[in-house]
Amino acid sequence: MTEPKLYLREIILRRDQVPDFGRYPFALPAVARLERLAFPKPVTFLVGENGSGKSTLLEAIAVALGFNAEGGSRNFRFGTRESHSELHEYLRPVRGITRPRDGFFLRAESYFNVATEIERLDEDPADGPPIGPTYGPRALHEQSHGESFLALVQNRFRGGGLYLLDEPEAALSPVRQMSLLSRLHELVEACSQFIVATHSPILLAYPDSAIYELGPGGPQLTPYEETEHFRVTRDFLNRYPAMLRILLDREEARE
Repeated sequence: MTEPKLYLREIILRRDQVPDFGRYPFALPAVARLERLAFPKPVTFLVGENGSGKSTLLEAIAVALGFNAEGGSRNFRFGTRESHSELHEYLRPVRGITRPRDGFFLRAESYFNVATEIERLDEDPADGPPIGPTYGPRALHEQSHGESFLALVQNRFRGGGLYLLDEPEAALSPVRQMSLLSRLHELVEACSQFIVATHSPILLAYPDSAIYELGPGGPQLTPYEETEHFRVTRDFLNRYPAMLRILLDREEARE
């Protein structure tokens, strides 16, 4: 295997400059107790309950690195709605010695906007050669959400890059999540680094990764089988008839 590249070694929160830890986004569990977050492996996962701040933190890291808040490469500068937080202004990225040759911020929430921007850029030939073909032979909007997600990763991600993914499993079936896991490994072997916010226990199974579970105590390195995502999924699948009785009886009792 090729020696792994760590293009981003850590991010540091300038706590002394934060105006108020009592308001958003600084009050989020992922931020309130954050001092620095190290990326010691080619693949780092951010996991946590809804509202824990993992997507907000990933977005801030992406913007601090020069990516567009809605996603895309560093060359994308479109905006449909100014909704990202000010957190990026207080983060200091600590980069590795080697600079990545490629990079992309992929987020499920605004992926439609990225695909639309690619089509808009290709409408004007004066802007240069079309970029659509680099994402695959079919236009992204001519595929299902899941197909276009996977097409982007398979075709646009070239290796030697720093890739930030926000809940990439949102559009993918379990089988396609396994395909993404395989492609992620190919790209790691091609000198790539990933930072991924996810709920998927399939993606979290990637070996020799760093998993930060975001809870009240801030980001904590957590072994795969000790994450809440793994434990809850395992317990449900192993005892789903009993779990369904508990869950559905509880719902009926509320009615």
